[in-house]
Amino acid sequence: MAHDFTIFDGLIISNWGRPVFEEMNAGGLAGANCTCAVWEGFEATMGNIAGWKRMFKDNADLIVQARTAQDIRDAKAAGKTGIALGFQNSWPIEDDLDRVWLFQDVGVRTIQMTYNTQNLAGAGCWESTDPGLSDYGKRLVALLNEAGILIDLSHVGPQTSKDAAEVSKRPVAYTHVAPAGMKDHPRNKPDDMLKRINGTGGFVGVALYAPFLPKGDDSDLDDCLDTLEYVLNLLGPERVGLGTDFTQGYGADFFEWLRRDKGTGAGVAGPMKGTRPANPKGLDGMSEYPNLIQAMQQRGWDDSLIRNVMGENWLTFLDDAWTPA
Repeated sequence: MAHDFTIFDGLIISNWGRPVFEEMNAGGLAGANCTCAVWEGFEATMGNIAGWKRMFKDNADLIVQARTAQDIRDAKAAGKTGIALGFQNSWPIEDDLDRVWLFQDVGVRTIQMTYNTQNLAGAGCWESTDPGLSDYGKRLVALLNEAGILIDLSHVGPQTSKDAAEVSKRPVAYTHVAPAGMKDHPRNKPDDMLKRINGTGGFVGVALYAPFLPKGDDSDLDDCLDTLEYVLNLLGPERVGLGTDFTQGYGADFFEWLRRDKGTGAGVAGPMKGTRPANPKGLDGMSEYPNLIQAMQQRGWDDSLIRNVMGENWLTFLDDAWTPA
């Protein structure tokens, strides 16, 4: 199905390489926040970024690095995908906050404060207690604001999230979350937190990751639309978009690494240990974004809403969020 919609995905974490970039191109993806660090420290993260620089060169017919929302629009016009590098953890900064400026300079545009567990900034969503944002975390928020790096709270604990949203002078985001009102899961967010983020001018990218949906691995396109409609009905149509959390090309070993504290410690997501979740039926990766658009049309969504949710809402938000103060 051909389409002219500008698609932006708020979070993709995949086994990066040409097969994934070809899949993005086949689905008409204009841009995405692509994870280049989760548990890695500074040195390993810089190695990952160096690898991305090589991939941009070797796959220049398919992808281009995006530093601004306009870069995404330009990538769409050129028939390519604009890749904005992002971290799912502030761990790569380690204890040197000056590195924020280095990461900003090499093109990192989104940094999540924590990934599931405790770090220097605060608590993750899998911690049994959440004391809130640390003083280090408050300084980090201020620097990210100044650098024009979007603060992501998707895997962050509830009190740390509240503190970060309150301390931040710029809007923050849940780049890839689902509503706890549809499924009780430590990674899903309750209505009051979705409203809190949205009410401060922030953005919510809706995760279409099967474990977060009510039917789990049996989820399909209708379940994806139900989840999107739940969030739209709660928050309105202006600052809601996609954050699929696609994990293309990875097997069980990768998910085992993700679900362990710092990648090597005690497991923090026991029920899912050692498994690779299925994608929703009909949305089995980036090549199938057109199926989602078609399902929206069949459900009676008007083209304006589809256009906004598929990408335009994100780009309007990022025009500001990725601009240095």
